[in-house]
Amino acid sequence: MPEQEVEIPTQDGSSDSVLLYPDGEGTGPGILYFTDIAGIRPTNRESAARVSKQGYVVLMPNIFYRTGRAPMRPPFRDLDADARGKRIAELSGPLTPETMERDASTYIDFLASQPRTRKGMLAVVGHCFSGKMAMYAAAARADRVAAVASFHGGGLYTDAPTSPHLILPRIKAKLYFGHATGDRSMPAEGITKFEDALKRWGGKYESETYKDAQHGWTSADSPVFNQIQAERAYGKLLELLQETLS
Repeated sequence: MPEQEVEIPTQDGSSDSVLLYPDGEGTGPGILYFTDIAGIRPTNRESAARVSKQGYVVLMPNIFYRTGRAPMRPPFRDLDADARGKRIAELSGPLTPETMERDASTYIDFLASQPRTRKGMLAVVGHCFSGKMAMYAAAARADRVAAVASFHGGGLYTDAPTSPHLILPRIKAKLYFGHATGDRSMPAEGITKFEDALKRWGGKYESETYKDAQHGWTSADSPVFNQIQAERAYGKLLELLQETLS
C-alpha cells in the first residue's frame, strides 16, 4: 500500500504529514485522520494504513507542527506523569479553536486536491485531544465534511465559552462519538451533558461509552489498549464511512 511523506504549507509553518493510498490506481474518498496527543508514530501509521486499505485516501497530518516535527522526542509514552502534563500543555497550547479550524481547512483542501482523492465529501477522524479538532474541522468546512468519528475524545463538553459542543449548530456532518470509561478528560457527567447537547442539536449522531475501555484504548502502544473494544471501534468507523461516503 503506497505511503508518502508530504509537507503541507500552513499560515504558521509547515505540517510534516503522511499520505496513504489504497492499492490500485483508482480514486477513493478522502479521510482526514488526526492523531492522539502522542502524535505520528508507527502505531497510528498502521491504523491509518488499515483504513486506507479499505479504499480510502488517508491524510494524517502532524497537528503539532508548531511545536516540533514527527516523531516527537522523547516519545510521549516514555515520559513520567509530570513530564506528560508539561508535554500536553506544550502541544495543545498553540491549538486554539481558531487555529484548529484554520489548520483543518488547510488539510482538507490539501487532501481534496490530491489526484487520487475522489471528488466530493470526505470524513474526519479524531482521537483523544483531536476529537475536538475533528468537530472544528466539520464546523469550518461543512461544505466538505460528511462524517466525523471521535474516539476517547477529551474536553468535548466544558463550561468554557470555547467548549466544542457550542459549535454543533455549524455542523452538518453525521457524528459518531466513542467515549472511554472513567475518563478524566471526558467524565460521565460531561458525557451526559454532551449527549444532551447533541439531542438539542438535532443532527444525525451516535454517542456511546465503551464498557471497560479506558482513555486511549484504541492505541496498540497504550498501556490501556483493549483489543476487543478497539476492533469494535474500527468496525463502527467503517460503518460510518460506508454509510456517508459510498
